[in-house]
Amino acid sequence: MKNIAIREHHLYNKTFTRGKRFVGKYVAVYILRDFAAERLMRAHPQKLYVNRLGLSVSKKLGNAVKRNRSKRLIRAAYDQVKGSLRTGNLIVISPRNAILSVKSTDVCEELKTAFAELGLLQNGSKAKSK
Repeated sequence: MKNIAIREHHLYNKTFTRGKRFVGKYVAVYILRDFAAERLMRAHPQKLYVNRLGLSVSKKLGNAVKRNRSKRLIRAAYDQVKGSLRTGNLIVISPRNAILSVKSTDVCEELKTAFAELGLLQNGSKAKSK
């Protein structure tokens, strides 16, 4: 299923300021409960709660090719992890400079660690810290 994007700028700001965060080597992850989740669930064709995903990539990361590659890596890693996440949240992921030299499996492992630390995994267990 396709990811539902965060489209409003004020939701990015709320997630950055009020949300829980995890800062790792490759990505920084921000989580905030989505207060519009009930409305979105009623509008969803299968009547499911969904997470809304936002990517925030700074121009400090590099040129357009590097920024787009980092977004592709994050989307691929998120697609592998999203089946085991609790729903009804705003998730903003921001890449860090180290992401330019890694593969999607490394990013996937860090996202699993981040979601476990933030309590977003369905089983509720925390991952081991390195």
